[in-house]
Amino acid sequence: MPIDKLKHIATKYGDSGLSKNFENKSFKKTHILFETLGTMDELSSYLGLCFHYCKLDFLKAIQMNLQNINSLIASEYNSDLYNIITQIKEEDVLVLENIIQGYLDLKPLEAKFYLPGSEKTEAGAYVDIARTVARKAERKLNAFVEHEQRKDLEIAKKYLNRLSDYLFVLSFNV
Repeated sequence: MPIDKLKHIATKYGDSGLSKNFENKSFKKTHILFETLGTMDELSSYLGLCFHYCKLDFLKAIQMNLQNINSLIASEYNSDLYNIITQIKEEDVLVLENIIQGYLDLKPLEAKFYLPGSEKTEAGAYVDIARTVARKAERKLNAFVEHEQRKDLEIAKKYLNRLSDYLFVLSFNV
């Protein structure tokens, strides 16, 4: 549903404590759906900040994957709308795994505890924040999948798990 121009931003629908999913179905704003979507949005925002410090275009690709995951979360499984959304695939997980391994091949990590943000660059510190939010998003997504019995999001759960691993390794390489 393309939006040509917004004539107003405040619908005032949310004033009642309700919001809608991608399919226009109403939920309380306190529903786990919005906790999950909000945390995913928070993660994407931190990745945008990291992009400005790291200048890695791959971070934008990750943000696009997160947008696709959010669209899947906000849609009813097997609806017409759901079926046209770009799906996260096992290949997306493998891309993260390959990049992680490439970093580790170039610069193996020592077996020690690392203090987040304090042993690396400023860019690495921002990546550490994104990593912690990725872990939070993963927990929220797991809770949402359990609550809503959404087995269709198993690859998305796996993607978020690898994403936090990627961000951990990236923080030492920027």
